[in-house]
Amino acid sequence: YFLCSIWGGEKRIAVTFKFFVYTFVGSLLMLIGLLFMYFSTADQSFSWQSFQAVQLSAKQETVLFWLFFVAFAIKMPIFPFHTWQPDAYEQSPTATTMVMSGIMVKMGVFAVIRWLLPMFPVAAAQSANLIIVLSVIGMIYASLIAIRQDDIKRMIAYSSIAHIGLMSAAMFTNNATAMEGVMIQMFSHGVNVIGLWIIADLIEKQLGTTNMKELGGLAQKAPVMAILLVVMALANVALPLTNAFIGEFLMFNGLFQYNMVMAAVAGISIILAAVYTLNMVQRVIYGNVNATTEKASEIPFNIQVALVIITLMILVFGVYPQPLLDLTGDTVSAIFVNK
Repeated sequence: YFLCSIWGGEKRIAVTFKFFVYTFVGSLLMLIGLLFMYFSTADQSFSWQSFQAVQLSAKQETVLFWLFFVAFAIKMPIFPFHTWQPDAYEQSPTATTMVMSGIMVKMGVFAVIRWLLPMFPVAAAQSANLIIVLSVIGMIYASLIAIRQDDIKRMIAYSSIAHIGLMSAAMFTNNATAMEGVMIQMFSHGVNVIGLWIIADLIEKQLGTTNMKELGGLAQKAPVMAILLVVMALANVALPLTNAFIGEFLMFNGLFQYNMVMAAVAGISIILAAVYTLNMVQRVIYGNVNATTEKASEIPFNIQVALVIITLMILVFGVYPQPLLDLTGDTVSAIFVNK
């Protein structure tokens, strides 16, 4: 909140207020749920064991599930709780945006996996269809809006909403394969989106804009930046041999087993992702150098090192994802055994 409101862009106050309202409402709903659970425990405790021992009626479990889910859905965010995100990403300092997109939104996903699904399994199963439908709608909706964006930052923001929508849908399939894909994608998307934000920040600092209408020809002025951006763009599309492919493949596999129609509709977002991502690459990297991009220069060495590390992670885990599968496999098995 303070990072955006103090050091953000010219619309930072309005954007920060919207962000505050969303997160405040979500936190308030979660607080109500926590207090109800607390007073329902035998020993007046916030411990996990005490919460699980509470005997809830079907109606109570459903109400509590939605109180917590809305709070976590705002944090992720997914449709229709997402409208704070594009403005916040655009107006926040890039370092703050990297924290939000790489870490904060994943906290919402983690909270659903670690807390919501185990605590309210019956309500989660009953609400799964509605949440998956909302998530898939959000994927298509965000992807279509991303295609229309001229600003790199807003395009990345809507792209993130689409990716999180797939994670949300996969989480509620009650499928171990999909859940493993979600965990892998949490890591992969965090890596990829941070790389995209670093390059967007470099472009903004060098050229004073992230408006794609004013860009073009960067491959001629900064070839290393262009190559790194292409690799990260391909990872954003989840191209095979990039780190995002395995997670997305597993999530679609689980979603297909749950509902073929939902999987087919969600699959449209893959095509749309290629459209908006490759359109961004074409508009930023290729074409002729203009008055704005004439002053572009190559990436400083220290930032090159960071971006090369990210690129290596994209390629290494894309070619050899077994370490990620080993890391998440036991965790997913434990989750479904406990169920």
